[in-house]
Amino acid sequence: MTDQPNEAALAPEASLEAAAQYARSYIAERSQRDVHPTPEAVAELTQFEEPMPTNPTDAGDVIDMLHQIGSPGTVQSNGPRYFGFVTGGAMPVARASAALASAWDQNGALATMSPTAATLDGVAIGWIQELLDLPNRSTGVFCGGASEANLIGLITARDSVLRRVGFDVQADGLFQAPEVNVVISAEAHVSLIKALGLAGLGRNRVTVVGTDNQGRIKQSELEKISISEGPGILCLQAGNVNTGQSDDFESAIAWATERQMWTHIDGAFGLWAAASDRRKHLVAGQQLANSWALDCHKWLNVPYDAAVAFVADGQNLRRSMAAAAAYLGESSGRAPMHLGLQMSQKARAIDTWAVLKHLGRVGVAELIDSSCDLAAQFGSKLEAGGVEILHDVVLNQVMARFGDDETTDAVVAAVQSEGTCWVGPTTWHGLRAMRISVSGSETTELDVEASVSAILRVWETLAD
Repeated sequence: MTDQPNEAALAPEASLEAAAQYARSYIAERSQRDVHPTPEAVAELTQFEEPMPTNPTDAGDVIDMLHQIGSPGTVQSNGPRYFGFVTGGAMPVARASAALASAWDQNGALATMSPTAATLDGVAIGWIQELLDLPNRSTGVFCGGASEANLIGLITARDSVLRRVGFDVQADGLFQAPEVNVVISAEAHVSLIKALGLAGLGRNRVTVVGTDNQGRIKQSELEKISISEGPGILCLQAGNVNTGQSDDFESAIAWATERQMWTHIDGAFGLWAAASDRRKHLVAGQQLANSWALDCHKWLNVPYDAAVAFVADGQNLRRSMAAAAAYLGESSGRAPMHLGLQMSQKARAIDTWAVLKHLGRVGVAELIDSSCDLAAQFGSKLEAGGVEILHDVVLNQVMARFGDDETTDAVVAAVQSEGTCWVGPTTWHGLRAMRISVSGSETTELDVEASVSAILRVWETLAD
């Protein structure tokens, strides 16, 4: 044998080095590109639309094509001036950990499949639990996104409340199951409503409670609801997708507890307010719930995809999610495949662990506070320029309106095309608005200044 690798063995390493070089240049050149790709760059993507190749393609050529054609067609959502869809980008330490984790290529289903992945999974879950002041007895599991986390929480809730009245859904299905009363906010996120449908609870078979002028569930309307005796679930929200406001958890959960209902909180991004001493009052009482859903790939700035579902009583979670097969053997300790929907799964905790280790408790709080302070700056500067701000800016969300629906939509579209920043449209209580989500760790006051100037300039141009 020889100690020198042959040329064929070097090829995979060469393509990896090429990819790393392209990735470095991509990051370095972000400031030279508009936030959204040009029409020309998007048109070039048609080169990917070819018949399935008959013969192999050199790995280096594949990576070259990805970069030369793919990179210009991407959105700079990991940059400092992307304010759409509560997308936070990825911190440098997270991008680096993701590259290493990709090389490891670990299956995170069972500890025996990857001791490293299992250890980091348990540590990261514990750290998040501590940061968000969740009950010590709670159990969490990483999953693909808040949509999946909501589904995990609601399936567990469904099984638990029906088990309490003597019905075993896992054994008998939902056939002839007692009715489950589900109460949601009028502004519940679409992912929660989708999860209700997937869990067999129905998208329309729910009691909808109205919201106030900030998007919070109205406690006065909740108190008026007449719920028949039997299993029930109350769904609340941490971080309204438009206003950033959270429901009054203490009052609403007390109402549900009196009726022996399960409380689930959709906290995709808003639940992270609990990590900040300056903002945790906005989600006071959230630890009283029975289950929670939150994203890491939004405000924590972890690469896609990474979310977490927590359940206060881990036994309930395992009863609903466990899978048994002779070839799997017996598992002791944490086994993610017995806590979530997937069996084989990406070791998602690695990047989250890296970010939490890098930031520490103080750094996470600073990340949350910085985004909120910049959002407040966004709102005040736009308002000073004559723009109507439709709500109290308390978290990282800002909704702005430019006179009427037609003008507002025109301003949003023009800003998206102008390239300085990217913002999205929304509808709020029947009014069209510009929605600004400040979630990126790299965003600074200078980015806000430049973005506000661009928005006001575009508005003025349209008015002429």
